[in-house]
Amino acid sequence: MNNDIAEGKWKQLMGKAKAAWGELTDDDLVKAEGRADRLAGMIQERYGKTRDEAELEVRRFMEANRPRD
Repeated sequence: MNNDIAEGKWKQLMGKAKAAWGELTDDDLVKAEGRADRLAGMIQERYGKTRDEAELEVRRFMEANRPRD
């Protein structure tokens, strides 16, 4: 899984991430810094998911929101 998203792209995606995972605060998303591993850890903690479940959700989110050519 690609762990990093360019800072500018992450700022654009933060609103979508907030919509997808409403229990995450704006501060949580800022702390994630676009890193998939950090975001998955936060989802795992807040939603009581397994690490694999959280990573799968993040991977799907990143794929659904990647730039299209």
